[in-house]
Amino acid sequence: MIKKIFKALLNLILFPFRFILKFMISLLKRLKFSIAFKISASYFLIYIVIIMIVAVTTSVGYLVYEFEKFETETISKDVDEIIQEFPNFNYIGRSVKSVEIYDSNLDPVYPSNNQERYSDNIIVIIEELIYNKEYIYSTSFYKDNSEYYLNVTYNAESIIRDAARISLLVMVSGAFGLLIFIPIVSRTGYRMIGPIKNMTEITKTITVNNINTRLDIKGTQDELKELSQTFNEMMDRIEEGYKTQQQFVSDASHELRTPIAVIKGYVNMLDRWGKNDRAVLEESITAIKNETENMQDLIEKLLFIARSDKSSLIYTKEDFKISAILNEIEKETKMIDSKHKLYFQFYDDANIYADKNRVKQAIRILIDNAIKFTPFDGYIMVSGFIQDDFYVIKVEDTGIGIEKKDLEKIFDRLYRAEQSRSKEIGGHGLGLSIAKIIVLGHKGKIKVKSTVGKGSEFSIMLPYINT
Repeated sequence: MIKKIFKALLNLILFPFRFILKFMISLLKRLKFSIAFKISASYFLIYIVIIMIVAVTTSVGYLVYEFEKFETETISKDVDEIIQEFPNFNYIGRSVKSVEIYDSNLDPVYPSNNQERYSDNIIVIIEELIYNKEYIYSTSFYKDNSEYYLNVTYNAESIIRDAARISLLVMVSGAFGLLIFIPIVSRTGYRMIGPIKNMTEITKTITVNNINTRLDIKGTQDELKELSQTFNEMMDRIEEGYKTQQQFVSDASHELRTPIAVIKGYVNMLDRWGKNDRAVLEESITAIKNETENMQDLIEKLLFIARSDKSSLIYTKEDFKISAILNEIEKETKMIDSKHKLYFQFYDDANIYADKNRVKQAIRILIDNAIKFTPFDGYIMVSGFIQDDFYVIKVEDTGIGIEKKDLEKIFDRLYRAEQSRSKEIGGHGLGLSIAKIIVLGHKGKIKVKSTVGKGSEFSIMLPYINT
């Protein structure tokens, strides 16, 4: 009974401390103080609350101990004597303030003029303890085959006063400890924030011109070390992307410089001699037209890649039979290329959900490359079949092949292997990049196998719809 009472009393007393702690921490988060100050203030508040909790729990523990001891040594004896002498008694013990006895219907029996109600409610007992410094002991007993209820009230002022003294001593001791605690916490807080300040100063110096600057992870520990490593890894990716972008811009500028130079040369030639020379005029117009188409093709490819980078590339997807575009490609290829041995073999058909024009564009890129890099006496084979969860379109040729060192780079933008750099072959090195973007945009895969002097094998793998 005593433990239940004081457990409820402890929860009641600690509730405001919990609320104050939550409120102060929330307030510190909202106010614009330095992190070091907030850490120190938070520790200070926690220390204060801990001291208060220790003071309260110590005093409540003392109360529990003293009341249990009092119950064992005094209350039990008083209750036994009261029960034995009932109903003919007039018992007031050394520390007993009052005795109330009630029958089974909780009507007053002793004293007869008793106006109090039987009290066994914990809240009522706690109120009496706090406001009147009285402890009410409640129990029931049987006498002459009848059940009675007993309230014995004791003066608890001396015990409560001693508990208050203990609580005060704990808080005074905590106040002295605070003089040592404050400078230690303040120093620790600023030491913890030191590496963050260094990180801030270093990150302020990072610009395009020194993008290779990294945070020093020496002296940092745990989460700060992990944060520094994560930041450095992020900067590695940014630097790599920036260099790739610079290289891309440089290569694109180089690709545009050539046709512009050619056009400028023919314009100058027209200006000097072409006005009166029909042959020069026709040659210049043809050259300018070809270079303009070349530039237009390059710009369209660059815009396609730019839209992909900005995630603004839109695919108009629909359900269709893959054979529909494969048959179109076969017919078109045979019309434009009569110098190679062309073989088309589509073993399976399947429904796919894709952008028909984009898929056709990707397959067309592989076939155009095969035509471009395969000698006239070689052959090109295009096949289609189902393999596992994908419909595979394979383009094989007996062309010049790709060196092993170039295989990992052929899908990079504006990258061209040494074998493909001749003017006769041409190209900008963007076709395979675009094909890869299209295939990945359809959740597919693109693979390549190649041997120098023997040919290459490209495979587009697109997920198909089971019917």
